Amino acid sequence: MNARDPLSSRILSTLLTTRSAQVPWRVLLRNTAAAIVPLALGIASGRLLAGIAMAVGAVVTMYSDQPGPYRQRLTRLLAVSAAGGVATFLGLTLREHFPALLAASLVVGFAGALLVVFGDAIARVGMVAMMLLVIATDLPASTLAAQLQLTAAVTAGGLLLTLFSIAAWPLQRYGPERDALSEVYRGLAALARQPQRGDTAPELTESMTTLQHTLLGAHRARGPVMDTFGVLLELAERIRLELIALSATDPGEAIGRVVQGEAARALDGVSAVIMAGHDSSQALAGALNALHSAEHVLGAHEQTLAAAPWRHFQSLSGQLSAAARNAGRADARGAQRHVREELDLPRALRPQSILATVTASLSPRSAAFRHAIRSAACFAAALWLGRLLGIGHGYWAPMTVAIVLRADYAATWSYGVLRVAGTVLGLVLTTALLHFLPADPWVRLAVMALLCAGFRYFGTVHYGVAVACLTGMVVLLLALAGEAPEPTMIARLLNTVVGSAMALTAYGLWPTWERGRARGMLARLLHAYATYLASLGAASGAHERGVARLAARVARGNAEASVKRLLVEPATPAPLAELAQSLLTNSNRLALTIMTLEASLSHSRRPAERPEDELIRQSAEALRQVAEALRTEQSPSGLPPIRALQWHLAQRLAANADAGASAELEGLSDRLVDNINTLAHIVGRAAPVRGLPQPA
Repeated sequence: MNARDPLSSRILSTLLTTRSAQVPWRVLLRNTAAAIVPLALGIASGRLLAGIAMAVGAVVTMYSDQPGPYRQRLTRLLAVSAAGGVATFLGLTLREHFPALLAASLVVGFAGALLVVFGDAIARVGMVAMMLLVIATDLPASTLAAQLQLTAAVTAGGLLLTLFSIAAWPLQRYGPERDALSEVYRGLAALARQPQRGDTAPELTESMTTLQHTLLGAHRARGPVMDTFGVLLELAERIRLELIALSATDPGEAIGRVVQGEAARALDGVSAVIMAGHDSSQALAGALNALHSAEHVLGAHEQTLAAAPWRHFQSLSGQLSAAARNAGRADARGAQRHVREELDLPRALRPQSILATVTASLSPRSAAFRHAIRSAACFAAALWLGRLLGIGHGYWAPMTVAIVLRADYAATWSYGVLRVAGTVLGLVLTTALLHFLPADPWVRLAVMALLCAGFRYFGTVHYGVAVACLTGMVVLLLALAGEAPEPTMIARLLNTVVGSAMALTAYGLWPTWERGRARGMLARLLHAYATYLASLGAASGAHERGVARLAARVARGNAEASVKRLLVEPATPAPLAELAQSLLTNSNRLALTIMTLEASLSHSRRPAERPEDELIRQSAEALRQVAEALRTEQSPSGLPPIRALQWHLAQRLAANADAGASAELEGLSDRLVDNINTLAHIVGRAAPVRGLPQPA
């Protein structure tokens, strides 16, 4: 979707865009059960209100049930449940004191929206608090005892979902870690099977980053099995580098056929053994024997093979053997043969202290601060307007604001359009259901279970369909409580339209356009690549190179997200869009060159000073200067003479006895200099873009 498309085309594109499903069936079942079981118990016991309150607590919590280590999952769900309980109590006790409720909505709206600085998972804590603050104002509880009981019921709904989410922890202690690691090795197998990839973006970036945080993050598990997972993580990094290097050096038909065949099957086998969770290394024997047999056949004709691809293939074969050995130890009885240092997420990627992060965000220049101010004002205004207009279930308007209003234009637009469309679709669906379904509560409960599962499933596929399911579920839920469905449906539609319109208006009145931040994000990407490149030309160990590589990977993910937001914003200047896309495309080529260079240099023992070190250091410095020129909107000047250094390096390499390694290094050094000079040219050519209007 292009920002300059007509409004009708943009709406149609938003309505028709879908994504692949990301919810495993077991998550779907446990989330649905957490919402439906309390309702069933409430109907059976005659305590329907308590059942409804628990179901509400489970429904608003279920999107926080995300993949990850059990410790992380538990911490996240407990935080959501606690925040929801506090917000529910505030809403119940302050609803008769409207000025105090408005003040509370401002505080909760600001604090809840500011949590976006900690990422989407933590931001859901704030969103749930905002939603339950206003939902509670519609719950019937006139005494303090009744208010406490409803607060406990809502909190219990979140805790029940938490219990269902971590129930498998004692039986499957390392399940999330195995899932993430196995997925990466499946991805490596797919990477091996791909034909020549040229200058496309580095593969498996998102999966590798997720795996790093799963295995090395603050909430990781501990013990010998986790140490083995750490070894497999490092091997996955090295295998990925060798596969990229093989693609870059044109392995030829003979080696390429073995990589796409036997090596890919071995990677699939490693993935299966990791996922099995017990020592089934014998299952890998056939795949490894086939790989080694093919390697011996190739070795007999070594003279006919290109030196660089053959060297990378041999390294790949050795790493696959090591991965197979360690995959067999990745169970509760596994033990390491070597003592390894404590694994931890690199310091540069660990979250800052909460206080430092929040303090840095309390500035009008901060996108999170602007989002928090917008959210608080719009949330409170929607609450006031709902009370003023007297529309039934007026809490739906501020709740819609809490859901729709996001920190960026693209998400706000998408959620606004899809929420209105989904509500209309849901009301049509509900009308049909109420017309054909019998009034029996158990029949309605069964339909609600299907709608709840649809809400959870389609939340990541198509938000509009998810809202349609939620709308049907809400109307049926209120019908169970004795409310007439027709007024409920009308109130739902009116409040949704009002809330979505307010959210879009609030963003339009005080926007945070990506065009004011994209340059800085791309500059940080180039600087991260410069640090990664510099680590190859210094006396750095594997750990330091790994830290730099991971930092570059995270910076690339952030830059890609920024450019994606930039391209869908209205009135994005065409020169800036072209600059961002060109820089992203060419930085991907640079990343492939650096990764291939790392794989190539890893095959030789490092002397005190290598001929290529000076070129690498000066190239890293040139890239830093290009990044700074991009950030300050200047044309790069006074760059180190990296092309001359590359020419001198080529002359020295020509006299090297190892002709194959020298030819590969000469080609890589030429690509490196060309990549950096291209980036410098793009930044210099776009320097006049600095005159474009910037957001206030």
